[in-house]
Amino acid sequence: MQITWLGHTGFRIERSGAGTILIDPWVDHPKSTDSVRAVDKADLILVTHGHGDHVGSLLYIAEKTGAVIVCIHEIAVYLNSKDIPNRIVGMNKGGTAVFEGVRVTMVHADHSSSIQDGNRILPGGEAVGYVLRFDSGHSVYHAGDTGVFGDMALIHRLYAPRVAMLPIGDHYTMGPAEAALAAELIRPECIIPMHYGTFPVLTGTPEALVQALSEELKGRVLALAVGQGAELE
Repeated sequence: MQITWLGHTGFRIERSGAGTILIDPWVDHPKSTDSVRAVDKADLILVTHGHGDHVGSLLYIAEKTGAVIVCIHEIAVYLNSKDIPNRIVGMNKGGTAVFEGVRVTMVHADHSSSIQDGNRILPGGEAVGYVLRFDSGHSVYHAGDTGVFGDMALIHRLYAPRVAMLPIGDHYTMGPAEAALAAELIRPECIIPMHYGTFPVLTGTPEALVQALSEELKGRVLALAVGQGAELE
């Protein structure tokens, strides 16, 4: 499995039999690179919520790749009103949608959601996270924008994700101390920090996350550079 950080909360996941999956592919952020912006393929795009720093590149990438878009129902209604030719799968928390080679389960996130449409701010349903379970048995949890919440223990109990992508920037999401507690609840084999460093207000760092983690989990942090990929077995 190849996982590439696109910056902020954006990721590209590539696995044989499951195609190319993009999560929150906002590629025009301040820390972006030419290689990140040059998105040329996607089979599936997962959207965690409607804020511009998560969907700012969505329409462009969707049109370019023809990917299926998965999102919460309210965002699906909005996208359908835009006559996007892509297949749009609207769902809700607790539900699972099955695609070739992967089961996508929408889970809770503790955050707000809205959509800016010109000068209007529209309701965007609720913010979510995703658990991806591949036919190979691998499982990946993308927490979306969230604070820590106790039911992350249920995500561990139900899905036992091997990889967890956790926001650490603070201010708009949980910071390193809260993310460390989230990791204790989820207990993944690999922790990939996200949603930090994009703007000055996002002050959390991978180093602070490692410092806050228990000794058992400190060695499980994989801090990627923007545009960097990692092969995970």
